[in-house]
Amino acid sequence: MSLPRVISTIVAIAVALCMLLLGSWYFTIGMCIIVYLGQSEYFKLVRAKGIEPASKITLVVSQVLLLVGASGSGIDDALFPVAGTLICFYLLFLPKIASIADISTSLFGLFYGGYLPSFWIRLRVGFDPLTAHTFPFSTDWAGLLSTLDVSILPRAFTITLLSFMCIMVTDIGAYLFGKWLGRTRLSEISPKKTVEGAICGIMSSIGMGMGGAWALHWHHWYIGGIALGSLIGMTSMLGDLTESVMKRDAGVKDSGDLIPGHGGMLDRTDSYIFTAPLVYYFVKLVLPMI
Repeated sequence: MSLPRVISTIVAIAVALCMLLLGSWYFTIGMCIIVYLGQSEYFKLVRAKGIEPASKITLVVSQVLLLVGASGSGIDDALFPVAGTLICFYLLFLPKIASIADISTSLFGLFYGGYLPSFWIRLRVGFDPLTAHTFPFSTDWAGLLSTLDVSILPRAFTITLLSFMCIMVTDIGAYLFGKWLGRTRLSEISPKKTVEGAICGIMSSIGMGMGGAWALHWHHWYIGGIALGSLIGMTSMLGDLTESVMKRDAGVKDSGDLIPGHGGMLDRTDSYIFTAPLVYYFVKLVLPMI
């Protein structure tokens, strides 16, 4: 790895950890910035195809979605179709008659770039708002260090951190084992990705999921860990391949050049997009039954 890539990775991890620790509006504002940058790169890819999406209004309503998610009001899902309606209304009254491509890419930009990432905010902030607002300052860190029992930490923090770690080890495992063992091409979309690398990436996520579930004292930790790890491993790769399709169609190597050695914001966060709602509903609906 090049020096700029290493430095960028360290800085990104440090910023993500700070956002997770502080939670509340710190996490929300950080996510708003990330979403804005990633969505802007998405619309840049779309315009490279000669399409004119309603990028400005989509960027605005997406930020509203994120802020509503942080409020814990529970109207996030109701706001999504309203936002889509506003985007279509805007496009229909432009001087230039909108095309099917203009409408569809605008709505997909809202779904992909705004609605799906909002689930991370729902999970970390809106899912457990009272705890999220007092952590980390209300936590007995001395007691935590003496017992090493991470299960006493707020659930919103631990599940979000565990999910992020599963995504990270999926990417690392797929890359390292893919270079070492990879022989069979996974997809024509991304020629460097291999079946062997994908399997090892998913297994790495399962290992991390089981370790986290055990440390957090989930009732049937092995079942929950395998389920969460498998879910994250597969959907994070789906997110990576989805962005690869868009870049391939737009004829570019990276979505941008914002992060030295890594490319654009989308290049670094694509694995987190489809994962967010699945993790949220896993915690809300499935985990209580395990």
